Formats: sequence, structure tokens, C-alpha cells
Amino acid sequence: MVRLKFQPVLWAAACSSLCLSIGIFIPPSVAKPPLVRGRSGMVTSAHSEATRVGVEILQQGGNAVDAAVATAMAISVVEPFSAGIGGGGFLLLRIGETNQMVALDFRERAPLKANSQLYLDAEGKVIPRASIDGHRAVAVPGTVAGLQAVHQKYGRLPWSTLLQPAIQLAEEGFMVSDRTTRIIALRQDTLAANSAAKAIFLPTEQPLKVGDRLVQTDLAKTLRRLAQDPQTFYSGSVALAIAEDMRENKGLISLRDLKTYQPTWRQPLCGDFRKLQVCSMPPPSSGGVHLLQMLNLLAQWNQFPANAEHPDYLHMLVETMKIAYADRAEYLGDADFVEVPIQELTSVPYAQRRWRQINAAQARPPEQVKAVDAQTLKRLQQESNDTSHLNVVDRDRNAVSLTFTLNLGFGAGVVVPGTGIVLNNEMDDFATAPGVPNAFGLVGNAQNAIAPAKKPLSSMTPTIVTEAGQLRLVAGASGGSTIITTVLQLVLNVLVFDQDVSTAINAPKVHHQWRPIPLRVEERVQWPKQTLAELQRRGHSLKMRSQWGNANIVEVTPDGELQGTADPRGEGVAKATSF
Repeated sequence: MVRLKFQPVLWAAACSSLCLSIGIFIPPSVAKPPLVRGRSGMVTSAHSEATRVGVEILQQGGNAVDAAVATAMAISVVEPFSAGIGGGGFLLLRIGETNQMVALDFRERAPLKANSQLYLDAEGKVIPRASIDGHRAVAVPGTVAGLQAVHQKYGRLPWSTLLQPAIQLAEEGFMVSDRTTRIIALRQDTLAANSAAKAIFLPTEQPLKVGDRLVQTDLAKTLRRLAQDPQTFYSGSVALAIAEDMRENKGLISLRDLKTYQPTWRQPLCGDFRKLQVCSMPPPSSGGVHLLQMLNLLAQWNQFPANAEHPDYLHMLVETMKIAYADRAEYLGDADFVEVPIQELTSVPYAQRRWRQINAAQARPPEQVKAVDAQTLKRLQQESNDTSHLNVVDRDRNAVSLTFTLNLGFGAGVVVPGTGIVLNNEMDDFATAPGVPNAFGLVGNAQNAIAPAKKPLSSMTPTIVTEAGQLRLVAGASGGSTIITTVLQLVLNVLVFDQDVSTAINAPKVHHQWRPIPLRVEERVQWPKQTLAELQRRGHSLKMRSQWGNANIVEVTPDGELQGTADPRGEGVAKATSF
């Protein structure tokens, strides 16, 4: 077992706002996760109780969609800091019988009263933390609408059956983990400023302790209402409670915002990598575009070394990341509001052009890595045709990859009185001003500017890989801006370097998002000194980081066996059905 030096007080003091993203917290000791095997079905999630719920639903005759809904609802209870009914997300579904891919966008959207000047002062400067803390940081939640929509279309068991385990967890409570207590401590001041949040998570003026039982009576009552009628969240008693709390605290969400919210069925983004088809989410997630873009770039390389820690591979991987994130800052946004050159950015001719710009011997400074101009993209088109993640695979090889979020830990730090609902702070994922970084250090421009009913750009990357029409891999992660690069490295570790999923998920990761400049290198294991020295020699400025994404993954082996695991950086588990 690898032991890391860890001092809670120093950690909390030094941790940037990025640490508050769900899934980028690393416990003080980490061991390689177990490789779980099965054949009939499997669930992986960020929490053992949620995984248990999903497996029980499969064993009751539910399909992958049923299990995903129940698992997500359980996460809303046992990970109130990461994702839940007060947030939103994305779902990718593979229908086993036909190999059809379906994508559902239930991302939060800006309130109708929102505008591009929302978080700017009289001088046009960004007001610190205005898009992070409190009622005005909240976007219209989409989780309940999204889960209801996918269940109505593809579910098998009754909706109320799927919510019952989450209701029980909220009513009876569960033992608070080390991870939960640490994230409460990190957001203590914000939670203390909201009386409803304080009553739940700081009941004695101090954060809950490891081993305390967290009972969420109000949330249980809300879930019971939703079990009877999920639309009560958008047009019934729950909606009225949210709207009233917003009115009393100068928030922006109105009853009209809630009544008019609808999830959106979208065409998944799919592309070829070697003999595989890789599918992920289209905008307003940037995940699918840039996962395919980076795979296309690396597909131009015929010199993959034997292992994933070789400096040649790491150098080319990082240079590829820089290109993708530079394009993200320039071109990505909600495609319902702005034109996003998806086809061009994910095309092979574009990858070929950009690949030629990479110097195999020298890192390029970010100022030299720029998005291709719009006219070049147009010509290419003419030339070429905290957050939580869960995976479910059932006996028919239906597969769900679902990522959903509240954005930062405990979202806006707001709980709607009498409901137990923790609300998101997803407004921070917009570009509050051109070139001004958000909590994850990501920058954007007018493409991702705030507008009424617009959805903020996301990094969520639920991913499903098939080979010759057969399911091969189901994966995803939490972790803010590191999500895309985490999923990329998982895919490459398994499919290029032939690692089993436990080795692949445990392997140390690197991340570069164009700006800020340093190459983030995970420090939880000892890297070969010559590898780090060679990266520095090539011009990479290294910054060792302990916090990272929190992934989970399921692989289908050539003989049809399911192999799954969850990230040792979190506290999730994989579990197979017993039949």
C-alpha cells in the first residue's frame, strides 16, 4: 500500500477551489483496487451503498437503465456533496440488442433572468465567488427530469421501486465516511451561512465526524413525493419550495424556469480509433468532442512505446491535450445557442493538420498553441466529410454510462428549506467574462457566455466503446477539467497498453489544459526519475498534484466476461450480480 504524507489542516489551507470539485480528493492511503469479475451484470459507482442498490435492482429483474436510475438516486443521498437531484448531467446508453447508442442531456441551464453581466461589478470586473456561493450561483436542475425521461423510454421496473432504496438510505441514514467529513470541512463556511445546510451537515456547529450517522429526513420526504410524481420537482410542491427560497434570497430561478425545463435527447458523438468505435457526449459537454479529437491526433502516431510511463508517450499525450483545450476555450459552448464546429474538430484531416504542429522533442509553450482560425476549419469541412460517475451493464449487454454533478463540493452551499435538496453552483461553468478562469482554471469566450436558458459548457465524458458491434468498455469520471484527460488515459491504458481495468484506473495520470501553464503530474506513486527529468528537459513545467479525478470502469473481455473496478482515489466499488 502506498502511503502519502497527509496533514488535514495544511491540506485544507492549501487546497484551491479546484479541490472542491467532487472526485478530485485523494485519501491519505491508496491501494490498487480489486478487479471484480462477473458475467450477468455489473454496477460501478463512487459509493459502495449506491453500487449495492444498483446490483439489487438488476437482481430484481431491472435492466441497466433501471439500475442506473436507482444508483443515481442513491448517490444523491450518500454523496450529497457530489451530485444529486439539485444538479444535472449526461447519460449515454447502448441498447444491447441493436448496438444503438442514445445520449440524454439533462444538464442544468441558466435561469431566464440570467445575463452576461450577472457576475460583473460596475467596472466590468468579476465579483469574487459570486458564481460559486449562494442562491445566485444556482442553475436550473435537470437530474430528476433526465432520470424520469430515460426511465419512461427504456426502463422496466416501476419508477417508485427505483426510488425506494434512496428513500430508505435517507430515512435510516448511513455511516459518514472520511471523504465526506473532509469535504464538509472544506466548505464549512459556506454551509454554515445557509441555515438549512447547517442543520444537516454542521448540526453541532462542527463538521460531522467519521462514523456519525447522517440522516436526511427532509430529503426522504422529498424523494417520497418524487416517487409518487417526479413532476412535483418542476411544477408541484417541491418546485414551489425552490421558487420561494429563491425569492427570499435574491436567487434567479423562478417557477417558470422549473416548469419549462426539459431534458434533451441528442445524437451521441462517435468516432473510430483503431478497430474500435468510441462514443461519448456532444455539446454542451466538451467531453466527447475532445476525447475523439485527442484520439484522432494520437492515431497519427505509429510509435507508441511499450508502457504508459515512457516519456515519449507522455510528451505526445500532453502536447495533444494542449491542442484540445486551446480549441475548447475558443469554440465550445451550448450548440443550441452558438455554432460549434463539431464535425471539423473531430475530423481526421484536422487531426492530421494539428499533429504536424507537434514537436516530438520539445514542449510548446501555451502561447504558441492556438486554436485554428475559423476559415481554416471551414476549409477542412469542405475537404472531409465534486461530480459523480456510474456505469451499469446488464445481462443483455445494455450499458449505461452516466455522469452527473452539483459542480463544486456541496454546489452553491444551499439547501432548500424543508426539502433536503442541495443545489448546484453550475453557473460557474459559464465564462463569467472572456478569458477569466473559472474554479477549475478553464477559460472561455463568448461561445460560453451566460444567456437565459443556455447550458454551461461541461467536461463530463460518459463513454462507451464497442468493437465489431460488441460492447467493449464503459467508462467515465468526475474531477472537473481533469475528466476528459482521465477518460482518455483510461481508454488508452486498456486499449493500447493492454492493461486490465484495475491497473488502468490505478495508474498515475497527467493533465494539461492549455492554461494554466504547468503540466500536472499525479504524485501518489513514485514516477521513474528519468521520466520526469526527460519531460523537464523537453520544456515541460511540472507541478506535482495529489488531488485528481475519480473514475470507474467496466470492460467486456473477448470471452464475454465483465471486469469492473472503481477508482482507489475515491471510495467507490464495483459489484457483479450473483446470478
